This record gives sequence, C-alpha cells and structure tokens, in this order.
Amino acid sequence: MLDQAAHENFPVAPFFLPRAWRGDLMALYGFARLVDDIGDGDLAPGGGDAVLLGLDRTQDGEDRLALLDALEADLHRVFSDRAPGPKHPLMRRLGPTVRRCALTPEPFLGLIEANRQDQRISRYGTYDDLAAYCELSANPVGRLVLGVTGTSSPERIRLSDAICTALQLVEHLQDVAEDLGRDRIYLPAEDMKRFGVTEADLAAPTGDASVRALIAFEAERAGELLDEGAPLVGSVHGRLKLLLAGFVAGGRAALQAVAAADHDVLPGPPKPTKLSLLREVGATLRREG
Repeated sequence: MLDQAAHENFPVAPFFLPRAWRGDLMALYGFARLVDDIGDGDLAPGGGDAVLLGLDRTQDGEDRLALLDALEADLHRVFSDRAPGPKHPLMRRLGPTVRRCALTPEPFLGLIEANRQDQRISRYGTYDDLAAYCELSANPVGRLVLGVTGTSSPERIRLSDAICTALQLVEHLQDVAEDLGRDRIYLPAEDMKRFGVTEADLAAPTGDASVRALIAFEAERAGELLDEGAPLVGSVHGRLKLLLAGFVAGGRAALQAVAAADHDVLPGPPKPTKLSLLREVGATLRREG
C-alpha cells in the first residue's frame, strides 16, 4: 500500500526531508491510502485488512461502510491511552506520529467521512457541493502536513485548504473515465449542463469539443485555486518550502499535461513528466520564494 506513494502527482515524502518528517508523512499517507482503498473497494483480495480491523474475512470489499466504521473505531484506539491499542499495522504505525506531533482526530475523521460520502453520493449538483466534499477528502491532508511540520497557523491553513482543494479537483479531471467506471462523476452537474455535456459524452472513448471545453473550464478554476494558495510556499523556509513547492508544482504540472492533451482526458489520465514537474518546482520557487 505504501509503495503507491511514488505514483502520486506530487512527492509524498521526498528524500531531502528530515528522516522524522519522512516517517511521519509516510504514516499519514498509509492511513490516507487505506481509507481510500476501502472507499474504492481496492483492498488486496483475501480479506486480510477486514480481519486486521476485527471483521469477518468475507466483508473485505463487500461492505465498505462496515469497514470504514471499523477503521474509525481503530482510529479512536490510536488516540486512546487504554488497552488494547489499534489493530491494523498501518494504524499502529500512525500512533507515534500522532503523539509526537500532537495531532487531533478531526482531519483523520474527515478523510473517513469523505469515503462514507462516496458510498452515498456519486454526483454533485454544484461547484459548492463539490468543494464541500473536498473539504473532507483533501483539505485534511494539508492540515496534517502542517501539523507534522509544526507550522500550522490560521492563514497557512487557509492557503493549504486552497491548494488541497485544487489538487483534488485536478485529480478528478485526470480521472474522469476511471471515476465514471465506478459510477461517480466529480464534475458539477450545473457545469455539465452549461457546456451541454451528458453522462453519455463522458463514457465516449475521446472527448468531443463540449467535453474538452468543460474540462478546460474546470482546469482554469483549479489553477486559480492553486494560485490562491501558492503564497503558502513563501511563508515557510528551508526544506519545507521545497516540499510545499512540490505540491503546488505537482498540481500545475498535471494541469499542463491536461492542456497538452487538448483537455481530452477520456482516453486516460494525462500525467506530467518528471522533467516538467522539476521545471515547475523551480518556477514555483522563483515566484513564491
């Protein structure tokens, strides 16, 4: 599960960070990946994770809400001083990070709730509805990174939220076809109507002019949010500045890849190259440093 970190749009725990930060960030990533894999039904076959969480092996992937409930119960064990401790090894790994960084349960609970919402809601009527979902599914990650690095402040949290929502929107744009395969659409229905795009259009092998115009519109919106949050990079120093520049650059490079594909995301997710990511890191540091 942790080896998937290398395939994200942005560096999760790059080599240049202090070892303690890298360990803590990977512990957070392990939790976030486990939550998402439960919500998406992507757990490894065999039911091992269900057993680790105290459920019957047959519940692996069959009752995602039950698995999320069991994960939440295990999360509460992470924050409890009472025995027994957490059951799942990824949750046991999370414990030292929580204690060392004085993290609170709320961001973790938000990520779990976002995946519960995925089981109930598969379409979003308005952009505000989608942004409220990102408040649960993405923004907690940035808040946890600030917590791990000891740099939280109200203004930094505001900027971080803008970046995280933008990154989530970018991921939704890259994964339109994959999400539709899960019977989910993360494009606001009001925008689809405005551009004359139907669900059938999203199921086509390639996007027509209307689909590409819709994707371009949503990409511009995500880019504006990235720009809004980018001053976060200039508010910190040292290796943390480079890490945050990597997050912003990852989003910008992904948007460039979408644009390079003429905003046709239906054949598969456009991905940035490592070179384009490095170039964008440099550009972000020059602008925000």
